[in-house]
Amino acid sequence: MEANTRSIGRLPAAFLTPGSSSFMDFLGAHSPDLLPGNRQLPPLKGAVEAPHGTTIVAASFPGGVVLAGDRRATMGNVIAQRDIEKVFPADEYSAVGIAGTAGLAVEMVKLFQLELEHFEKVEGVQLSLEGKANRLSTMIRSNLGMAMQGLAVVPLFAGWDVDRNKGRIFSYDVTGGRSEEHGFAATGSGSVFARGALKKLFREDLTEDQATTLVVQALYDAADDDSATGGPDLARRIYPIVTVITDEGFRRLTDAQCAEVVRAIHERRLQEPDGPRAALL
Repeated sequence: MEANTRSIGRLPAAFLTPGSSSFMDFLGAHSPDLLPGNRQLPPLKGAVEAPHGTTIVAASFPGGVVLAGDRRATMGNVIAQRDIEKVFPADEYSAVGIAGTAGLAVEMVKLFQLELEHFEKVEGVQLSLEGKANRLSTMIRSNLGMAMQGLAVVPLFAGWDVDRNKGRIFSYDVTGGRSEEHGFAATGSGSVFARGALKKLFREDLTEDQATTLVVQALYDAADDDSATGGPDLARRIYPIVTVITDEGFRRLTDAQCAEVVRAIHERRLQEPDGPRAALL
């Protein structure tokens, strides 16, 4: 938002006028051109080649929820980036994992983080987890024009519901349609393979460590069959991003912690290359 305030030392009137607790509504009223969905795109003469990210998985356990993603971004049949970040904290008690056009997805996450922070500052309380999921749905819907041109963003949202005292997972489609998932979820091009592993190994009574192993195993299986999903890269020390959200808040596992989980799975794969015949967890 442009404003020359150096000569008078004051903020523009828009910043001092009471209004909506939604930062998107504020931006739409005063500088609508800054919203991603309002940008004018040049005429397309073919498919847009842009880095895409996959795959995101989540699993709940009695004390919270685990959200994880692989590190690969692809552009057509080319690996565009091997260590992209796909999982981000939304606020203290929630996180979002991105699948789809990487640039737009990262921008949407930053806007979502600002939306939640703005609400908390204006209202003095945090938005409910259900409300956060709805706000993200609105953002995805505003990107529908670009999604119809091949620049879709389909995130996975998870967090700790302080009102219900449990971890919850929400998935979306390109139109902003929202669904609550029970137990586990996956999105992205490798989701069909990841979901198979999750379905086979998920239990209601998982511990946090078991849920962490489960999501890494699901990403490992997805990378085994989906070329757009990157498996753990032991040589380059590139491991999946694994985050845990509990009543104590958001926490990201360190590379050393992820490496330990990956090596345990890798050792089992050396003995059983096609996957474990017995229960993994």
